[in-house]
Amino acid sequence: MAHITDDPLRIRYGGVDTYIDLAAERVIAAEKADQKIAVEVKSFLSDSTTYEFHLAVGQYVDYRILLSKTQPERRLYMAVPSDVYHGFFEGMFAQLILQEAQIHLLVYDSKREAIEQWIN
Repeated sequence: MAHITDDPLRIRYGGVDTYIDLAAERVIAAEKADQKIAVEVKSFLSDSTTYEFHLAVGQYVDYRILLSKTQPERRLYMAVPSDVYHGFFEGMFAQLILQEAQIHLLVYDSKREAIEQWIN
């Protein structure tokens, strides 16, 4: 479960403003504690999922670095639609990049407007 605290989350660093789609507090049941998160939502609507993946990974890395300097208590997630996750992100190429770049995912079902899974 997540409670949205900022929409969008503004990060200012070195005179440059960037905006992450959502900031939230996520309740982690196992620890019974709140975790501050930021979520960058991706739709992957173009014809080239690979191209959009490259852009999303680059943006994610930029935001993670900025958060580490400005809000180190906040964990960044990339939100991706479930059909894209199952059709592309589960493949060997994407899995390698996700693991090496240490990308946290939030998989969502856009039709049901529901979160399917959190992947750390």
